[in-house]
This record gives sequence, structure tokens and C-alpha cells, in this order.
Amino acid sequence: MKGIYTQVRTYERSVQLLMVNQFTINLGFYMLMPYLATHLAGPLGLAGWLVGLILGVRNFSQQGMFLLGGTLADRFGYKPLIIAGLVLRIAGFATLGLVESVPALLAASAATGLAGALFNPAVRAYLAADAGERRVEAFALFNVFYQAGILLGPLVGMLLTGVSFRVTCLVAAGIFAVLSIVQIRALPARRGDDATPKQDQEGVLSQWRGILANRPFLLFSVAMIGSYVMSFQVYLALPLEVRRLGGEGTFGTAAVAMLFAVSGLSTILGQTRVTAWCKSRMEPGRALMWGLLTMGVAFVPLLVATAIPVPDDGMGLWLLAAVPPALSALLLAVGTMIAYPFEMDTIVRLSGNRLVATHYGLYNTICGIGITLGNLLTGAALDAARDAGMSALPWIALLALGLACAAALHGLHRTGRLAPPAHDTHAELATA
Repeated sequence: MKGIYTQVRTYERSVQLLMVNQFTINLGFYMLMPYLATHLAGPLGLAGWLVGLILGVRNFSQQGMFLLGGTLADRFGYKPLIIAGLVLRIAGFATLGLVESVPALLAASAATGLAGALFNPAVRAYLAADAGERRVEAFALFNVFYQAGILLGPLVGMLLTGVSFRVTCLVAAGIFAVLSIVQIRALPARRGDDATPKQDQEGVLSQWRGILANRPFLLFSVAMIGSYVMSFQVYLALPLEVRRLGGEGTFGTAAVAMLFAVSGLSTILGQTRVTAWCKSRMEPGRALMWGLLTMGVAFVPLLVATAIPVPDDGMGLWLLAAVPPALSALLLAVGTMIAYPFEMDTIVRLSGNRLVATHYGLYNTICGIGITLGNLLTGAALDAARDAGMSALPWIALLALGLACAAALHGLHRTGRLAPPAHDTHAELATA
């Protein structure tokens, strides 16, 4: 951790602040959201479909508004959108803890999702702009802070929710309030390097048409969907597999917690080393290919485990329920460590350093839609495997997805489509 601290200090203050910002955002978010469904279904007594609707509204409002959030960030500057997102999340989290009516809960859930759509593209575009030529290394450190928030948040939330869910919500809102004050006072105003009066006069629809005409960017976005579908299985397929074999008791709960710990701790301890090793040995396109290939191979331990007879009970059953999913979680984390910094850098390069936040917004929307569809298909594969007695089916499908996405990235790299476009020049140089 001392090495990470030393690396962070080599960046501008704005970059350091954005990293702490993301840790705090994830801390506040993950100390509340994992326990929201239980609160809605338990103390509030809402029907299952209403719980699903409220949670779905949050996801839809975030994924559906990423493009708008990125566009606003490019037009008005990164800081105003970061502040607006934080303030909106304060309101959303506080409301979730204070109200019981379904319309108010839906509004609060939508507000928390929209908040993410406002600040996420702005934060990443700001980080890319101020990190400059050290973008890859900066995004590696960013991912360390990101995962640390995910790892610590549920633990803090568990302690607070033991008192009451309302306390959890208000503390989370308070964290965002403090963060907002810090950002207002300490974060410098920043716009993209390409921001010019001419661009401000350019219509939003014209800008969007230009981005949609960026074929390499769209192909890259679609090819990367699989990485998000695969990494999400730490929250979906892997816990279900643990509970299928290990049951719903104490062992199952501990084994699922171990999945999250393996994923988060491995990233915190290994991200910067993995990035440095990859950057010194391979081009970004090759790193992306190897990252997705590793994520696909992550499901091989689970595939191999399906060929092992399931013991009735005892240590053998526990090992079979815990070890293959833990190995898969570790390999998924390694694959993400390899790919993520180069993925974020590639988006900037394919944008030509123009409308970077808007590109991040559209990229997040495309991947968000892909995650939704991918999870539906994964769930269907899990159901089909259970009904047909073919436990290997989901893992074969996810392995095939990883291989297909790695092949797509290899093709894009080999044909030069991951190289910066010819117009990759700053607007101020063009007008000088």
C-alpha cells in the first residue's frame, strides 16, 4: 500500500482527489445498495415485483442517462456534473431511508441512478485529461481505489444496518455531503482540451451523429460488452453456484463473502504491478485481448468441477463448493486488471481527444445494455442447466463468450482499428 500511496502522490492534486472521490463514492454506494432489497421486502413488506421494479429503475436511470451525462460534462465542464451527481445522490440516499411510499421510493431510486450517470463520465474524462500521457497508470490506480470502496462498503453497511437501515442511508448521504463540500472547495474547474466556442455552438445531435459514425469506437464498445458480462458473474453465477453446492447456511454465506474478498483484495494488491508488467511488454490491443482471454478462461475451473462427483457432505463438498468459484473470481479479477486501464485509455484514443466524456457516456450505455441482456441469457443458461441436468452449460457458454470477445479484440488490433483516428489533434492546435 505504501507503493500505491507513493505513486498517487506523483500525480496532480486533481487526479489524487478524483481517486479519493471514487473510493468514497463506492464506499457510500456499497454500504447501502446491497441491503436495499432486504429492507424493501422485509420491514417495508413490498411484493417481490415491486422490489425488482425499484431496483430496476435505478439501473435503467443510470445506464439510460450515461450519454446525456457525458454530453453535459463536455458542454458545461466536468466539475459541475460531478457536483450535481453527488448532490443528487445525497437526496436519493436520504429519501430511501426516510420514506415508505412506493412513488417516493421509485423517485429516490431513479435519483441515485441519474446521479451516477452525471458524475461517472465526468470523473473518467477529467482523470484522463489531467493524467495526460500517464493515463494507463492513472486508471490502474483508479481501479485500486474503486475496488477498495466496493470491498469496504458492504462491511460498513453491515454494521450500520445492524442498527437500522435508516441510519445506513443517512450516513451514506452524509458521506456524499462531505464529499460534495470537498469537491466544491478543492477540485479545480476543468473542461476537455478540445472545448472551444465553436464546439459549444455545435448541436448535441450533430455531436452524437459524429460519435455514432466513429466505427472503430462502436466496434470496440460492442467487443468489450463481454468483459462486463463475465466480470458481473462474481455477483450472479458464482454465488449461485456456491449456494447450489454449499447451501444457504453459514458456510454458503462465508464462501460467497470469500468471492468478493478474493476479487477486491487481489485488485488492490496486484493492479499496479500487472499494469506495469503489461505496459512494458505489449501494445494496448494485445493487453486487451489477453485480458478478455483470461476472463474467459476463468470459467474453466468451474467447468472442470462439473466432471467431479459431488460428495454428499463433509470437507469434500465444501472444497468443491468454494475452491473452483474462488479460482474463477481470482482469474476474473486478473483479467480485469489486465484490461481495464488499457480499456479506459483506448476510449480516449478512439475519441481523438474530442468529446471524451460523451464517448465514455455512450460506451457505458452500450455496455450497460449488454450487461442486462447478458445476465438474462446467463440466468436462462443456469435454469436450463438445472432443468436438463447439464451443470457445465453456463460455464461453456461463458468460456465461449470470452474466447469470442478476445478474438474480436485481436481482430480490431490486427487491422489497426484500435489506433487513434487521423484527426487526433487538440482543437487549440488546429486553430493556432
